[in-house]
Amino acid sequence: MKLKRFSIPYILWLIIFIVIPLFLIVSYAFSIGDSQHISTFKFSLENFERFISSPIYIKVLIRSVRLALVSTIVCLALGYPIAYIISKEKPKKRNVMILMFVIPMWMNFLLRTYAWLTLLGKGGIINIFITKLGFQPLDLLYNDTSVLLGMVYNFLPFMVLPIFSVLTKIDIRLIEAAEDLGANKIKTFMKVIFPLSLPGVITGISMVFIPAVSTFIISSLLGGNKANLIGNIIEQQFRYTGDWHFGSAMSIILMIFILLTMALTSKFDKEKEGEGGGLW
Repeated sequence: MKLKRFSIPYILWLIIFIVIPLFLIVSYAFSIGDSQHISTFKFSLENFERFISSPIYIKVLIRSVRLALVSTIVCLALGYPIAYIISKEKPKKRNVMILMFVIPMWMNFLLRTYAWLTLLGKGGIINIFITKLGFQPLDLLYNDTSVLLGMVYNFLPFMVLPIFSVLTKIDIRLIEAAEDLGANKIKTFMKVIFPLSLPGVITGISMVFIPAVSTFIISSLLGGNKANLIGNIIEQQFRYTGDWHFGSAMSIILMIFILLTMALTSKFDKEKEGEGGGLW
């Protein structure tokens, strides 16, 4: 009975900050009318038809998914070796190394992205160094590469931390048993360490891909709005165009895409499935 009383604030929090906003987004997505007057709303699938029938929006969605996938792969390729190396260090040195990764996350996300403008800009640090060497300055900003760089920089800790957490919990006796049975370091890693670290890899992939596919700040600052992502299009509908119905419909489409991604990744997380913790 006491536990039920303690759960009331959480239930209220869920209703106010999750259920009601979600209900509003769904209401806007499946209706047309004046965005500022609910009495004018009429049920319609026009917003979804508009998105699906427009090659421009489909192209933006594909581009967003492609960049998010590439950034996730790069984060995994960089993050796994980093997490593995850190997990092999002594506890004191390991804590310092993890702290070095966490410290940038204490800064505002926007400031971290702005910092790249001072590095990659025409008069930035990299171009100053290049011109000092006698070369022409490079166009490092406002392209897909700079957006990808910003994504990898901002989301890399979200890949490293879950993998590191799982690697440090692997029972050392399993590794010793594999070595006693004649397995070399590569075979031990492929047959024992990597399979056991898969839950951390799956969590890292989810934690990087989901924010990467919906980001709009990175593409606005480092991409210069030359080629928008789906997050930028949604932002424009709410902030500038005032078409909240179409913006909500695109949010629902993106949400469905993210849910499908989570379902796919949870299927590979056998440990969670065994515990009943998978999405489906």
